[in-house]
Amino acid sequence: MSYLALAGLFLLLAVAVAAYASWRCGLGRRWWAATALTIAVLVVLTVVFDNLMIAADLFRYNEELLTGWRVGLAPVEDLVWPVAAGLLLPAVSALLSGAMRNGSSRVEPGRNDAGRHEAGREVDA
Repeated sequence: MSYLALAGLFLLLAVAVAAYASWRCGLGRRWWAATALTIAVLVVLTVVFDNLMIAADLFRYNEELLTGWRVGLAPVEDLVWPVAAGLLLPAVSALLSGAMRNGSSRVEPGRNDAGRHEAGREVDA
């Protein structure tokens, strides 16, 4: 499997989760603008530090698995990862915070595991 195919699979997952989070949580323009800015910063940092690490010969790629397109010394396939991470992590965060806001992971005071309560004290099941 090529580096691009592997990164593409991860990107597809990230896009799917971001689309679901957008639909489920009603993410607006502000969220998408912040996410786009985050992705832009991550891509710039990836280009800078990938070039530095490749120039220092810290790692190498199997050239047969690359497209051949590069940004400096860094293969373009490496730019898919920060895009995917920049989409996936905020989307998961939005989904988790939405779940917490809706009370699905909240424990109410005065309730035991079975969900029963009696005048502020727990009732054994």
